[in-house]
Amino acid sequence: MSAKIIDGKAIAAQIRSELTERISELKRKGITPRLAAVLVGDDPASAVYVGTKKKTADAMGMASEVIERPARTSFAELETLIRELNARKDLHGYIVQSPLPDHLDEAALVDLIDPAKDIDGFHPENVGAMTLGFPRFLPCTPAGIVELLVRSGIKIPGTETVILGRGNIVGRPMSILLSLKSPKGDSTVTLCHSRTRDLAAHCRRADILILAMGRPESVTGDMIKPGATVIDVGINRVDDSSTPKGYRLVGDAHFPSVSEVAGAITPVPGGVGPMTVAMLMSNTVMAAEAQTSRP
Repeated sequence: MSAKIIDGKAIAAQIRSELTERISELKRKGITPRLAAVLVGDDPASAVYVGTKKKTADAMGMASEVIERPARTSFAELETLIRELNARKDLHGYIVQSPLPDHLDEAALVDLIDPAKDIDGFHPENVGAMTLGFPRFLPCTPAGIVELLVRSGIKIPGTETVILGRGNIVGRPMSILLSLKSPKGDSTVTLCHSRTRDLAAHCRRADILILAMGRPESVTGDMIKPGATVIDVGINRVDDSSTPKGYRLVGDAHFPSVSEVAGAITPVPGGVGPMTVAMLMSNTVMAAEAQTSRP
């Protein structure tokens, strides 16, 4: 058996195309959706992520900006910046790129963001609305995974889903979304973590297996139910002297063995990553529409 490859790049392009008309409609009203990213410090990966988001927004005809601050920036200085961004009428949504320097309380900063501009979907008010089944902005990676499944024709209701990783960015919100009473939910979800016993046994039960642990190639083909759908969120750098850069990117799945057993699988890279950016664009357009409709 050879698994179907779920092409995140192609599905993300489809979503961006669908957003184009909504952006055009806003522009006909004199409104250009605008997003911003606050980048604190000089983390190279964060700079790449933010650059990709800005490039995507610009290519779609939206406005974007990157607000850079040095790593030594204090909590009080960032609080002032966030309050300024909350008050800006021309700015519809923004993110504070993580990870932040260790001296900054990330949760406290997220709590300061106006929930109506929280296009990352991390504010407690938006998380609570999602949990109750009345979402406004969904966290981008979990929302992107749901779209990958739906647009690939993979049934969710009635399935057994196993998620490896209970983080607040992917694992925990993913478990909430897939367990909601919804055509895009109604799955029976098991959330596994570092204290889970017999992880392989849980994996073998899964119709849908979502990997978000950050452990390179740790899930192997003998852990997969034949025909299961595997969504690999992991992006791990491993040394490889045979490549020009001296390393390669791999997921949490051992792709050669897993793809021989699974029915469908996302590649790394090119699977979940493009969907995360596409859903951030979707949340920005949604924010602009909501703010435009206010009396």
